[in-house]
Amino acid sequence: MPTRVLFVCLGNICRSPAAEAAFAHAIELAGRTAEFEIDSAGTGRWHVGEPADERMRLAAARRGLALASVARQIEAGDFERFDYILAMDQQNLRVLAERAPARHRAQVRLFRDFDPEDAGADVPDPYYGGPDGFDEVLDIVTRTSRVLLETLAGLPGVPDTGPTRAETAAESSPETGAPDAVSLPGGGRARGPRGPG
Repeated sequence: MPTRVLFVCLGNICRSPAAEAAFAHAIELAGRTAEFEIDSAGTGRWHVGEPADERMRLAAARRGLALASVARQIEAGDFERFDYILAMDQQNLRVLAERAPARHRAQVRLFRDFDPEDAGADVPDPYYGGPDGFDEVLDIVTRTSRVLLETLAGLPGVPDTGPTRAETAAESSPETGAPDAVSLPGGGRARGPRGPG
C-alpha cells in the first residue's frame, strides 16, 4: 500500500502545489513513485477549481517542475485517507489541528520540520510579493522534500517523540469558525472570494 502524503497551505495555488511538485520530482528521481500517493489542498476555498498561481508555475517551469494541480479545499475525508498531512506554516497547522479528529492529529505535521536548514520555520507565502519570493519557496520545498523522502522511505512512520505540533495547537488555539474564515497574522481574518496562496 502506498504512503499517502498531503501538502496543505492557505489557498492551494502557491506553496502546497510547489511542495507537491517538488516531492513528486524527488520520488521520481529516486525511482519510488509507486510507493507514494501525493496531493495538495488549501484550508481556504478562495481559489477552488483554479490552477496554481501563474507566477509559481513559471518559476517552477524554469527548474523543470510542472505544477498541474487544481486548487481544492481540504475535506474531512482527507484525514482518513492520508498518512501524513503537512502544513506549510503554523497558521495552517493550527487550522488543520482544529479540524482533524483527535485520532488523526498525530499525522498532521509542519512541512518544514523536515527542512535541513531551518527546521520548524514557516514556508513564506509569496502571493503578495515579487518574483524572488516564488524562487525562495521553491528552494525551501526542494530541499525539504529530499529530507522528507529520506525520512519516509527509511522509516515505517515518523518516530513518536511526544505530542505533535498539531496536537499542541489543537489544545491551545481558539476555534476558527467557518471553514473559509482563517485567522491571519496580526489578528485579522481572511474571508471572501480571494485570498493568499
